[in-house]
Amino acid sequence: MSRRFAGAVLSLAVFILISAVCSTAQSFRVQCPTSTITHPSALNNNNAEPAYSAPTSLSLNGSGYMVPTAHVNGAIKCQQVSGGDGYSTMANGVQTFMFSFGPLSGLADIANGQPGTEFPSVFNTTYPGRFLPGDPASTDGSVANTWGTWSPTAPLNSTAGFTYNGAVGLAPDIANLVNIYDIAESGNTVYVQANSPLGLVVGQSVTIAGTGAGYDGTWTVTAAPYTFPTAGVTGVTNYGFPATFNFTFTAAATGLADVLESQTAAASTGPVLDGHVDPRQIMDVGVMNGSIPAPLVAFDEDDEMFLTLTNVGMIMRPDLFEQHTIHFHGYPNASAVYDGVPDASVAINIGGSFTYYYLAPDAGTYFWHCHITPPEHLQMGMVGQLYVRPRQNRLASGASLYAGLVLQNGGLGPGGTGTLSGNADLRTVCNPVADILCSAVTPAINTGAAQGLDKLGLSQKYTYNDGDGSTAYDVEYPLQIHGFDPNFHFVGMTFNPEAFADMKDKFFLLNGRSYPDTVTPGPMATQSSDGRMHYSQPMPSIINIPAGGRALLRIADLDVSEYQTLASLGIPMKEVGFMAKLLRDQAGNNLEFYTNSITLGGGESLDVLLDASDAGCGFTGCAAALYPPGSTFYLYTPNLDHLSNDQENFGGLMTEVHICNSVTGGNTYGNTCN
Repeated sequence: MSRRFAGAVLSLAVFILISAVCSTAQSFRVQCPTSTITHPSALNNNNAEPAYSAPTSLSLNGSGYMVPTAHVNGAIKCQQVSGGDGYSTMANGVQTFMFSFGPLSGLADIANGQPGTEFPSVFNTTYPGRFLPGDPASTDGSVANTWGTWSPTAPLNSTAGFTYNGAVGLAPDIANLVNIYDIAESGNTVYVQANSPLGLVVGQSVTIAGTGAGYDGTWTVTAAPYTFPTAGVTGVTNYGFPATFNFTFTAAATGLADVLESQTAAASTGPVLDGHVDPRQIMDVGVMNGSIPAPLVAFDEDDEMFLTLTNVGMIMRPDLFEQHTIHFHGYPNASAVYDGVPDASVAINIGGSFTYYYLAPDAGTYFWHCHITPPEHLQMGMVGQLYVRPRQNRLASGASLYAGLVLQNGGLGPGGTGTLSGNADLRTVCNPVADILCSAVTPAINTGAAQGLDKLGLSQKYTYNDGDGSTAYDVEYPLQIHGFDPNFHFVGMTFNPEAFADMKDKFFLLNGRSYPDTVTPGPMATQSSDGRMHYSQPMPSIINIPAGGRALLRIADLDVSEYQTLASLGIPMKEVGFMAKLLRDQAGNNLEFYTNSITLGGGESLDVLLDASDAGCGFTGCAAALYPPGSTFYLYTPNLDHLSNDQENFGGLMTEVHICNSVTGGNTYGNTCN
């Protein structure tokens, strides 16, 4: 590329970037409600995952739809990602341009290899740091926009001290003034009826002005909404005007004059978080922060998930006005509008945001990707991992796994036999007679398994709602298989048409890295065209198993041109799920099996346990002899042409498996071996 042409491209990129900030800033919004119809805050703490004790009880409300009344399961989870571009580095030093998704929330967790999915109380927080606008950015400590506390001597690749997991750029907004229709008083309680929902919650402050009768001032809401004591009723609409909304506050004294139908009074709230963002921060962080794989997404069965995609544009290809979408591959969406296939849903333009909604009914390993020109965008890096944890994890200590699954399935026993109880939650019940795709069939045999502790002394976790403990694990690791053709990426970066027929992968990746980078701990950074080091490859693939334990590998393949095979050298692989379905037939018979290798095509996922326990090797005491602490094994591909870094040997699809005395950091991804 000539200097003159490169300069013109850079100037055009800067112009496009400034234009996006100035002209489309108002469309950068996020959604993370604290209460919904399915998870009303009055019945459920949506900032914590509740224990599972019974199916959610639902009843028909006056509006004609079912609402929960008791045993509200799950919570609300939120995440925000950007659609843009970035760079990554391969193990042989090749730097590669990507179209990619990047993190705009959960930055600290993502830097530690954890999912960026957060409760509302975490997501809906503003950044407390010093360098605003623009901080935090997904760059290292060498510039003011940092993950951590900045200093001129901060080391590269350092995320120390950075703990922020809220939504980048989230900023308080002030609600518009609204007219007050009526104010009434009974004792010390003042009742107010306004013409527009203020989104009030108990304890929030509201300022009233213009009554001229003693009600002017700032008050604390004591109930909202409520039924107005006179003729007014919450929700009454007047054609052309917003619905009414009521709230109460406690007056300092009694005997203030009533104001009826006051046309001059107005109410306003103080600064509130309502999804409004500072577009400058979004652009500062979102541009060039694409990662491979895309930010990790994980939530629990019964959760409501709000995932916002913000399209920040591509600074390296300003000529491409690329739309992006999010498609949950293989996920049972209830509505096509959230499926991400643009023909049946929506696509997000540069400068805009869209929030996808999911209700999680089925545990399993899925993945997500962009569905705009899928072969190109997947090849360029727009692929990510997604998994849903089972409600069986939340059973109380000592509870029968079998009884818990029968309870979840509304009283149905093995093979869907029995009588469906009246309090069954039909959104999640697994009846193989009515639904052949049911993924939580009650086992044919009650093994007597009960909820207990894992090898780390934590509550036992499971891959699926199995009812017999057969999918139990001690540590879990998501592994995203992906491959790419560097020539295709170079052509994509240099304004030339890509030849899809000539696409041929030469790098083969686990979590965006090829060996030996797969075992490099912590996030990896690459210097991008903005001159900064971006953490574009946050997830290593080191597998640490406590002695005698089991590691769950959530494996997904979104390669667009190759089949991929992974083999375990020394530790048996127990396959327990395929395409987010438990390996069990409709009669409840266990179909899990041990193998030495697995093969996946593009668009497939499976769940395997690396079983370093006595059960895996076949007799009591064998694990201590075969898998002592300090041992190292390998997970690799036997396809030798995939075991290289673009013709350089000993790379590609390979990582290490370590047997540890103990594991610190919990039973999720990102732990360390002791």
